[in-house]
Amino acid sequence: MLIELAKPVAFILCIVSLYALFIHAFLLPTDDMHQKIYDCLTLLMLAAGTSLMSGLVFQRATNGPRGTQLLATLPVRLFCWASSIMLVLFLVSWYLESHCVFYRDVNF
Repeated sequence: MLIELAKPVAFILCIVSLYALFIHAFLLPTDDMHQKIYDCLTLLMLAAGTSLMSGLVFQRATNGPRGTQLLATLPVRLFCWASSIMLVLFLVSWYLESHCVFYRDVNF
């Protein structure tokens, strides 16, 4: 019974940690890109740990002779998909910020 109550709590913590990573990577402005990358990597490690702990809870809750693999649990899959998508979006936004200008100053 305790594991059934721990599953939603662990999954919500996994989602919240990924949400914090998304907010910090994309919505907080900063001038120092290296500090932003360092902070995002720290939050990524925190999200990975939370997802692995949630995955262990989900793995423990399965009623099979061997259980499921850790990579097949929902929190770990969510982390893998979300982190890979955020990585691609972060690299695209970094490239566009440094190499493209989307406005024109017409006040000469």
